[in-house]
Amino acid sequence: MNPVLGEGRTLFAGVLLMIGGILNVIYGIAAASNSAFFTSVGHYLFGSLTGWGWTTLILGVIEILAALSLFAGGRFGLWFAIVAASLTAIAALLDIPAYPLWSVAIFGLSLWIIYGLLAYGETGRGAPA
Repeated sequence: MNPVLGEGRTLFAGVLLMIGGILNVIYGIAAASNSAFFTSVGHYLFGSLTGWGWTTLILGVIEILAALSLFAGGRFGLWFAIVAASLTAIAALLDIPAYPLWSVAIFGLSLWIIYGLLAYGETGRGAPA
């Protein structure tokens, strides 16, 4: 019987979700409060800087909840984290006109998180457990 791999991937994905969620909450608060942290010259596909701030804040809270649910274990946490990472990837693509390099990096990390979560449960030979 082959050992089940993927628990490390799930932990890594949860840590990335937690870090991303905390950063999104900080960025969301900064953008929604019209602080000088963000420049207002960026072009946003939908809405203004304040609207994106609230969207980022809500997405950050969802990411933190997904990471906590993933750390608790169970299939719900796994699928909730996949949905949260997918929403983050979509938001990163919508943010490309304002911050192109950062958005592509976040999109890549989101895909890495999704892969790590979907690969959970594979055995040492690559066959499903």
